[in-house]
Amino acid sequence: MLAAIGFGIIIVMMYMILREKALPAVCFVFLPIIGAFLAGFSVEEIAEFVKTGIGTTWSNAILFVFSIIFFGVMNDAGLFDKLVDGLLKVAGTNVIMIMVATTVIAIIGHMDGATASTYLITIPVMLPIFKRLNLRPTVLLLLVSAATGVMNLVPWGGPTIRAATAIGVDANDLWIAMIPMQIFGLVITLALAVFFGFVEQKRIAVLGTTGGSGSLSEVTVNASSTGCYGGTVDESLKRPKLLWFNLLLTIAVIVLLVVNIFPSYVVFMFGMLIALMVNYPDIKVQQQRIQAHAPGCIGLVVTLIGAGVFLGVFSNSGMIEAMTNFLIALLPESLQQYLHIIVSILGAPIGMIMGPDPYYYGVLPIIAGTVERFGITPVQVAHAMLIGDNVALAVSPCVPTTFLAMGLAGVELKDHIKFSFKWLWGISILMMVFALVVGMI
Repeated sequence: MLAAIGFGIIIVMMYMILREKALPAVCFVFLPIIGAFLAGFSVEEIAEFVKTGIGTTWSNAILFVFSIIFFGVMNDAGLFDKLVDGLLKVAGTNVIMIMVATTVIAIIGHMDGATASTYLITIPVMLPIFKRLNLRPTVLLLLVSAATGVMNLVPWGGPTIRAATAIGVDANDLWIAMIPMQIFGLVITLALAVFFGFVEQKRIAVLGTTGGSGSLSEVTVNASSTGCYGGTVDESLKRPKLLWFNLLLTIAVIVLLVVNIFPSYVVFMFGMLIALMVNYPDIKVQQQRIQAHAPGCIGLVVTLIGAGVFLGVFSNSGMIEAMTNFLIALLPESLQQYLHIIVSILGAPIGMIMGPDPYYYGVLPIIAGTVERFGITPVQVAHAMLIGDNVALAVSPCVPTTFLAMGLAGVELKDHIKFSFKWLWGISILMMVFALVVGMI
């Protein structure tokens, strides 16, 4: 009965989220509680499940809040503007360098783990250049999507926080083991940029439209004129004299995350407070900056807390164990120990159709429970599922920022999926092979 109720909750949850019948947080809170009542648990037992579950998610929620505000302040102060402007000057009109610059800007822009800001930093800056040189906007979307997908493995990115929450580990711990594989993914992404540089160079040569030469200043959108969330930035927020301080502070934060001496949310808490105090000594301005970036994090925080309820009920009521036993009984013995790898290989199409919330909060715990008896840890399962799904999220119609990217680039969803999906899926498979070789999964 527990297994039937558990699978029923997963099916209803996926339907409601994919059909946009309810917010993920609503599904995460109410569906498992209803299921627990149907399974015969008392109010006191369910309350304890909820309390235990939320206790596993609060640290990741705090991490997300402080990290979003920290990188938001860095954007306000103009840290990334100088880097972007410098890259554009180096690239000039060289098509290959334009492709590489696009990828690097997206990588830098996604240091905050916020996909919307990455699109709003990169696409408006590069699209006029692509148009002037007669380069395809679908290539621009592909490169930004690939860079975003690989960078999104950082511990303050949504997918890694979701995966860490689902298995009850610290997101920073989950990420540190993936750093070599993430670096490998970035190398592949840059190689893809070089490849499409040659492809586009040959294509426009055949068309007889070389795009001309000379300065791109008349079409380049200066990054300092647009904010990370679009619109015009208040130039009074820029702190050009503090560029080196902000850069060193950001490097220090990342180094502390890697060495893993302090909890990741503590690192970002101190980093955010230092950034606010140094860049904006006025208390009123500090409050305004926090309030300005709060909308960017409150949605996922609500979802994370709701996921705590879902996971608390599923884990402590025995539903996951019952569902796992049911799957074990169905699968051939020879395939059970490779289930996480199979899901990783198919992660791109599954994640594209399903979206991140059901994939990580619903499917991951079941897969982890199924392969655990073969000595495969939940962390290894999380690594596999993150690799498989993460890169292709940028073409998922279940992810709202996909439509933001398409709107900015002027590309239809069908064209974006048709052009980009195969390349993104290929990157995820190569990253999975690398992870297998180094023993990560």
